Amino acid sequence: MIQLDAVQTIAFGGLTLFAGYALCRAIPVLRRYNLPEPVVGGLLVALLVWAAHARGTTLFELDTSLKVPLMVAFFTTLGINASLRLLRISGRQVMVFLLLASIFAVVQNLVGISVAWMFDLHPMFGVLAGSATLTGGPATGMAFAPLFEKAGLQGAETLAITAAMAGIICGGVVGGPAITVLMRRFRISGPAGNGARTDGAAEADESVHVHFPSESAREFDALKSIVVLLMAMWLGAWVSQGFAGLGLTLPSYIGAMLVGAVVRNIDDYTGLIRLSVPTTDLIGNICLALFLAVALMDLKLWELAGMGLPLVVNLVIQVALVALFAVPIYYVMGRDYDAAVMGGGFIGFMLGTTANAMAVMRRLVQRYGVAPRAFLVAPLVGAFFIDFVNALIITGFLNFWPH
Repeated sequence: MIQLDAVQTIAFGGLTLFAGYALCRAIPVLRRYNLPEPVVGGLLVALLVWAAHARGTTLFELDTSLKVPLMVAFFTTLGINASLRLLRISGRQVMVFLLLASIFAVVQNLVGISVAWMFDLHPMFGVLAGSATLTGGPATGMAFAPLFEKAGLQGAETLAITAAMAGIICGGVVGGPAITVLMRRFRISGPAGNGARTDGAAEADESVHVHFPSESAREFDALKSIVVLLMAMWLGAWVSQGFAGLGLTLPSYIGAMLVGAVVRNIDDYTGLIRLSVPTTDLIGNICLALFLAVALMDLKLWELAGMGLPLVVNLVIQVALVALFAVPIYYVMGRDYDAAVMGGGFIGFMLGTTANAMAVMRRLVQRYGVAPRAFLVAPLVGAFFIDFVNALIITGFLNFWPH
């Protein structure tokens, strides 16, 4: 058996991550359904570990002590990028769309708990297989998994990644066909055929000059982002301790995420730091990729025994409900083509990730024409605001639902 220390484990996670990229390039179906490369690579290692375990062999022992800091760093970057100024862009539509997504996240948990009751499972099975992994995706599911373990749900990490992966696949598969049926049912037509561009973005003036920062400016932006990120994580640890002192069960990233959001919005109004959103995004995405790769390598897939059928039943019901919910999305968001495309994005990120939502909407606009309002509203809710609300929803179920 090979024993790896914390740095060696992260290095192994990096190699696993590149294996995921290679597999996604080599196997078209993985790209088509927007499966995240860290998940693909990490699951490959987890499957090899499972095969060795079945033969009574342990391949390696990992030191995953850096897994939590990487996870907290990713969610902190989400907080840092959650600018309230974004709400000024189609602000009312964003708030309405967020409200609908929040209501449906609660519905996902209630449905999951009902399925858990049917199969005589722990009720938190339904929350973890509900909004924690479907609305939240693999990162949120893995972040909350230790809290579900403490609440009495065994094998929470393995359950989280399995439910999240299944949701990502369904989100990529179901979104386009469901909205196509909706458009035919309500005789909705897009602007395709009238010369509109169909790249999924509003028209841009191609004569605009793009400013490329110097190397020293990029380094300074990166330094600012890293220092602000670390400070937010430092202060956020104290905030999380305060929540714990109040008796609230919260994931470790909540405090840092909230501090990051406060820093971002102070910076928006004062211009004191001038944080670079692309730089912060880049740092967050790297942290997320390494976190997922390491977390998945450490999965014990054999712990899923006995949960296969409940997971399938739960997923079938959840997929049917989210596809049907596209109809009220269409009515509430304006009863027009943009509203229909938003419904596709809703299906994508309520079952998988924002990447799913963007992929579904891009397929629709490539066929029917541009939907600029949909491409403003859906990514703002799916990429930023729903993560905050979903964390509160999950926390509420963990703290107040009888276990």
